[in-house]
Parts: sequence; structure tokens; C-alpha cells
Amino acid sequence: MRKLASWCFVHRRVVLAAWVAALVGFSAIHGLAGSAYSDNFNLSGTQSFDAVTLLQHAAPKASGDSDQIVIASKQGRVTDPAVRKQVQAMLARVARVRHVSEIVSPYGPRGAAQISKSGQIAFANVTFDVESNKLSAAASKSFVSTVQAGFGHGVETEVEGQVAEAAASNGAGGLGLGALAAGVVLFLVFGSLLAMALPLLTAGFALGTGIAVIGLLSHAIQMASFSSELSLLIGLGVGVDYALFILTRYRQGLLRGLTGEQAVVESVDTSGRAVMFAGIIVCIAMLGMFALGVSFLYGVAIAASIAVAFTVVAALTLLPALLGFFGTRVLRRRERKALREGRLNTTDESPAWARWAGWLRQRPAGFALAAALVMVLLAIPFLSMRLGSADAGSDPSGSTTRKAYDLLAKGFGPGYNGPLQLVAQVRSPAQEAAFVRIDHAVASTPGVVSATRPTLLRGHVAGQPGVALAQIYPKGSPQDASTTDLLNRVRDTVIPAAAAAGGSGVRVLVGGQTAIFNDFSGVLSRKLPLFFGIVVLLSFLLLTAVFRSLVIPLIAALMNLLSAAAAFGVVTSIFQNGFGASLLGIDKTGPIEAFVPVMMFAILFGLSMDYEVFLVTRIYEEWHRRRDNREAVTHGLAATGRTITAAAAIMVLVFGAFILGGQRIIELFGVGLASAVLLDAVIVRSALVPALMLMLGESNWWLPARLARVLPHLRVEGSAAREPRE
Repeated sequence: MRKLASWCFVHRRVVLAAWVAALVGFSAIHGLAGSAYSDNFNLSGTQSFDAVTLLQHAAPKASGDSDQIVIASKQGRVTDPAVRKQVQAMLARVARVRHVSEIVSPYGPRGAAQISKSGQIAFANVTFDVESNKLSAAASKSFVSTVQAGFGHGVETEVEGQVAEAAASNGAGGLGLGALAAGVVLFLVFGSLLAMALPLLTAGFALGTGIAVIGLLSHAIQMASFSSELSLLIGLGVGVDYALFILTRYRQGLLRGLTGEQAVVESVDTSGRAVMFAGIIVCIAMLGMFALGVSFLYGVAIAASIAVAFTVVAALTLLPALLGFFGTRVLRRRERKALREGRLNTTDESPAWARWAGWLRQRPAGFALAAALVMVLLAIPFLSMRLGSADAGSDPSGSTTRKAYDLLAKGFGPGYNGPLQLVAQVRSPAQEAAFVRIDHAVASTPGVVSATRPTLLRGHVAGQPGVALAQIYPKGSPQDASTTDLLNRVRDTVIPAAAAAGGSGVRVLVGGQTAIFNDFSGVLSRKLPLFFGIVVLLSFLLLTAVFRSLVIPLIAALMNLLSAAAAFGVVTSIFQNGFGASLLGIDKTGPIEAFVPVMMFAILFGLSMDYEVFLVTRIYEEWHRRRDNREAVTHGLAATGRTITAAAAIMVLVFGAFILGGQRIIELFGVGLASAVLLDAVIVRSALVPALMLMLGESNWWLPARLARVLPHLRVEGSAAREPRE
């Protein structure tokens, strides 16, 4: 690491030119080749996936998503001639939209049940020949705008469904605000515009190049459409933090009288090593998503890991080169004046954090108990977390999807917002009759309010079996627990009993968007323990080698799990239980999206481990210098506490900016990530971890002799820690 830092400092023009060439070159190639993001959703082995596959092979035009156009007449009935003429003209235009394969109008022979009893609300079912994730954003927005063009003259037209949801997606809209907030914190910490700009500039080069590489890689690897936004979110946070830690150590070296090159070498040899190992752990956490066996998450994991890897490489190469250009100008004016006058710092420690460390040292058990109690209390709601998928009723109140949801619930009941779909392949009249009997049995099940008449779709190839379809409308909304219970009861009890009575051999599957999201939740819930276990185990093994201790990695793993649980508890309290939800403008609670705990845990575990590595690395340095655990913990915390809290403040502001996005998923991630970082830095790393290390004494550094002989010497403390202290 020392040789790398020295080379980058001396050959700074070459390093800068290489990074500029990489950024411009990859961006230009990406601009020409474009991206090929794809949201292909494969949950093989589930009924909902089998239903979609059956439709794709036997009836491709009916295999896509279905949206609902909701019509409301404010002054008369939807069957009034003027209203009917206006709506039919709109539906005719929608029928010409690309990928629309069928429209079941409320005015047709199959749509009699699609007009409410009051006569003021009706809906039309629109079927696409592809799934929403295969439609371009332009195509989705064209569909929604065509529907809304029918609005006027006392008639309201809204649309709900996956295509409409895709059209409303805003992406990572808080990125610019997050970067601005990070710059403000950096300026407050360093008091220098150049010092503020360096971490942002380093992260900018890394992310600009990394996102271009990710976009190009999307042609070879299936990556979800939100991969780049998530990578930017993670990369901005860790990129600024990594540069912050190295820059802080560099400034401390200058203030102790080191030359520019000596300060760069020491900062990379110490904080740079911590950055490298922290980045590796973040990548391990992200790549741990492969253990879930859900293919659409693989590309997300790879993309995020690439972004983090570029930020690490930039921090270890580009930042030392830039420091060679800027030299002492990263210091405040008064600090540069003190250097010129020969007044040097004799310590890196913050007086305020030294006092805090002294208080911890006096009563470590009391502080540990109080901190642990706060974290456990915050984590309690996590035990009642219900995984699922929030429906359109949780969308922003002004969105067309939310308006359509409310109109359907008013006119027909909340279950009409997410019908279940019965699908079966039929080969004979006997199987057709059996499907009709099963449809009747399901329709009469408690919790079902209505069902459509079965429809038979003939095979699109001569001689191919046909497909029978029917829509089942539950009493509860798509996100209600009662709907999940109904789905399980229909699949496990009602359909098997009705099919056995007929003896026709027909296999009826239950699909539809509500079933897909329930199946997704079930798949991820079963694999979460494996995912958590793999990430924790791999991180434990790496930290064992880094710190040559079994106790330190164990504490780190437990504390990271506690931080994640507390963050999940905050998310559950707000978005599921409604505690404080009104402050965020949330007027309807619901289950937590199934993929959120997976992605949040991967991100949070990696980021929490960052702070653990930075804190314990400095304590480890002091341990090598002093060989006194109490002194090492006290001085290590005093030297790093200010920097860790500054880094956490940046993370909180970056993540918190996404709370302003207005979309529930974005808000959920923003609240979860921001609260986790805040709790981890303020309570866990600043109080709980050092208090536990003070209580454990020299047991922190226990490692069996036999294991010590086989473990590699990674020397995260750097050579500076082995030099005598003045």
C-alpha cells in the first residue's frame, strides 16, 4: 500500500490522465452502445410463474400484464349516451396503443359486471401481450396519457396496474440533493472548499466510470432497470465516506509536520487499508444476494459491487494523485499559517471525543446496557414485520393509480384492485366442464365477492390445447392479510377438493399480480436466513483475518445484526404500523415489500461494517503501539469519533434526501437506510462497541495459537502503527 500511494503521488499526472481517459472513454462507448436493462422476473417453481409460462406458450396475447381503466361520471351514469360515446372513443384509441392485445369494455357482452350498482363507476380490463417490465418507459407513458386524454365533460378516467405504475416511476430523484447535502457537511468538517470538493470529485470520477461500465455490462448480464439508480445511491454514500477517511488522515499527517508525500503514504497505509477491507465487505454483502436464488437480483448485486469497487480504487489511486496537486491547500487558512510558523499538532484526537471516551471508560457497563436497551426497543416492531406488496392505495394521493384504486374500492370493493386469476390448460370438453366447476367452487369460497365467467382461449397453433381463464375478486385489498389467507386456502384446499371430485385431471393454477407478489414474498422469506447466514459468516472470516481475533468479528457481526434489526423496526413502525407516518405524508399503511429486507440488509450490513472497520482499525493501531486495551479503546475512539460521525452525517443526508421522492418504495429505502446509519454511528459505534471492548479487556484480541499460525497477516494497521509513538 505504501508503494502504491507513493507511486500515485509522484506520478499524479499519469494517474489523473488515466482516470480522465477511463471516464471519457467508457462514457463515450456507453453513449454509443446504450444500456440493455431488463426486469425479467423468474420465480420458477411457483404457481404464478407456471401460470404466466402457460399463457406465454398457449395464448401469448393474453400472457402480459392487465391494467384497469376506471371511469367515473360525476354528474350522471356511465351508461348515459354522451358518457358512453366519450368513453368508447377513448377505449378505441387505447386499443391502438402498441402491445395492447385486448380490452374488455364495460359496455360489451362480457362487461356487464364491470359497472357499479350506483351506475357512476365502471372499469375496463386492458390486457397486454407482454409483461410491464418489457415495455419501454415511453410506451407505458403513452398508454397512460391516452387513457387520461378521455378526461373531461364530467367524466374522470384513471388507470391502475403494473404498466401505469411503471409510467409513474421517478427513479433516484434525490441524488442531486444528497450530493449537495454531502458537500455542506464536508465544508463544515474541513472548513476548506478544496477539501470539500475532493471527496465529491473522487466519488464523481468513480461513479461516472462505474455507471458506464455497468450500463455496458447490462448487454451481457441481465440487470434490473433500477440497478444504476441503486448503484448511484450506494456509491455516492460509500465513495464520499472512503475519500473522507483517507483525506482526514492526510490532513492529520500534514498538521503533525509530515511532508505531502509522507502524509499521503501514511493515510493510504492506514485508512486506505481500512477502506479496502470495508469495500470488500460491502461487496460480499451485496454478492450474498446470489444465495437467494432469485435471478433478477443477481445483476443488482453485480452492479452495486462494481460501483463500490470503483469507489475503492478511486480512493486508493485518484485521491492520492489529487492530493499531490493540492498539497496543503486542503487545510484551513489558520492551519496553513500554523504550519508556516512551525506550530505542529501532537495528537489526532478530538478533545470532545476524548472526554466522551473518558466517560465510557469510567462506566462501560452502564453505557453498554443503555445503548443495547435503546436498540432492542427500536428493533421490537421488526418481530411483527409482514412481508408482501403494498398496493396502489399506498401511492401518492394525486397519482392516477391512487385515484383509480380509490374509485374501484368505492364502486366495487377493494378486492377489485387485485383480482386472482385462475388458469388451466384444457384438452377436452370434460376438462372445460371441470374448470367451470372449480371456478364455481372458488367463487363460493368465503372471502370471494365475485368471479367472472370462464373464458376459453384456443391454442394459437392448430392442434395445441386451449387455456381456460377466470378472474376472482377477493373481499380484501391486494395487500390485506386476508387476501393472502384466501389465496393459500384456494390453492391448498378449495381447488384440490373440487378437482378431485371431478376426476378430469385438469390442473388449475392461481396467478395474477397479487399472486405473483405473494409468491415472491414466500420465496424470499424462506431464503432470508440462508442469505443472512452467508453474509455474516463470510464477513466474520474476513474480519478474523484482518484483526487476528475471534471476539472482534463476533461483536461486529452481532452489532451489525442489531443495527439492521433496529432499522427494520423503524421501517415497520412507520410504514406498516403507521407510527409517525403522517409526518412523511403517508396516509395508508401496508406490508413491507418482500425485496426491501434483502436489499436493505445487504446495504446496511456493508455500511455498518465500514464504521466497524474504521473504528476498530484505529483501536487496533493503538493496541499495537500501547499494548493496553483500555488505552487503545479510549485513544482509538477519541481519534476516529469525529470522523465517523461526520461520515455518518453525510450518509444520513444522502439517504434522507430520497425521503422527499414521494414514492413509497423510495421513501421506505430512505427512512430505513438513514435511520440505520444514524443509529449505528451514534449509538452502536460511539457507545456500545467501545463499551463492550472496554468490558472485555484483552480478551478482545484472543486468537487460538493454532489458528494464528495458519491465518494470513493482512496488517490492516499499516506500518505506521509499528513505529514508536512520540
